[in-house]
Amino acid sequence: MTRVWKWNRPVTVREVLEDLKLERSIAYTTVMTVMDNLHQKGWVRRESEGRAYRYEAVSTRDAYAASLMNEDWGRSDNRAAALVAFFRMMSADQQQALRDAVRMVQGPEAPTGRPAEQPTEPPASPVAEGAPPAAPEPEPRATPSAEPAPPAPDPADGDGER
Repeated sequence: MTRVWKWNRPVTVREVLEDLKLERSIAYTTVMTVMDNLHQKGWVRRESEGRAYRYEAVSTRDAYAASLMNEDWGRSDNRAAALVAFFRMMSADQQQALRDAVRMVQGPEAPTGRPAEQPTEPPASPVAEGAPPAAPEPEPRATPSAEPAPPAPDPADGDGER
């Protein structure tokens, strides 16, 4: 999936194979099997091109990451506390990116200090549909109280190279 997301276009098994061969030895049939598995799981769609297929990601890597965050956030017994803890784990740059994303979702402020009415057709946004609302900004802390969370699993089923 990494290659498909990186190239952001339909790819063939041969293209993925040639790129992977720059890093390690790998068989065509291995790549073909992984691409077919990704298709069966719904991660990619494919179209026939002669005797081969062109595979294309069903969603973006950002949408995938957002769905993982939303899924895990939804499991929390205290969603506000989970969001605050997540926010405290973020770097200053990540916190600023979150603030920017919240502003994009909320839209411009009305003169009364309340968000302006939303248009009937929502603008295109990089934030995934159904994403959780952002947490209020916590007070700055000298040291984080939680250990960093482990990285989310990659849909590549293993070594993260697909």
